[in-house]
Amino acid sequence: MSWTREQMVRRAAAEVLPGQIVNLGIGMPTEVANFINPQLDVTLQSENGLLGMGPYPTEDEIDARLINAGKETVTALPGASLFDSAQSFGMIRGGHIDLAILGGLEVACNGDLANWTVPGRLITGMGGAMDLAAGARRLVVIQNHTSKDGKSKLTAKLTLPATALGCVNRVITDLGIFDVGGDCFVCVAKADGVAREAIVRATSAPVLFTTATSSG
Repeated sequence: MSWTREQMVRRAAAEVLPGQIVNLGIGMPTEVANFINPQLDVTLQSENGLLGMGPYPTEDEIDARLINAGKETVTALPGASLFDSAQSFGMIRGGHIDLAILGGLEVACNGDLANWTVPGRLITGMGGAMDLAAGARRLVVIQNHTSKDGKSKLTAKLTLPATALGCVNRVITDLGIFDVGGDCFVCVAKADGVAREAIVRATSAPVLFTTATSSG
């Protein structure tokens, strides 16, 4: 057993605290917007120049001119602001993003992140990943625990080109929730039905299980 994509996204949404300014990365992180409690008064920022982003639109709400950094159509909440990317990146680099939730290719147990390229594959660029990883006050990564060929994506050292160093605070995977511990990962929650031994086998770095670690 392991968490589904939706369960991972819901777990990531639980990382959002009241009143925060939050940036959601492309892919799975973008879906977090659909599970944030409106009562938290959270403001979502998109690096292409939108502050006050709402969830994905329904068919009758779609406006092709209103998109996120991944070029997906989004909604804007009442009071939202639109501005150019220079101002947006000034906001990010100035430390005004409380929380960034990004996708990952690899995370090392010292907090190093690789999430922008795999050697030999054609890419369009890093986008805002480097700025967000370095500039956000807290960084949560959401990714599968292993690659399609079974290789661990939680590692002792990065094997892929780095996005930023020592930047990740927490990783949410299909097997559980892990904090970076410097020389190990600290498992703070296991997915339903996942044994500790399965997590150890799937992680190419030491794993410490806290006394509070449990399924759920």
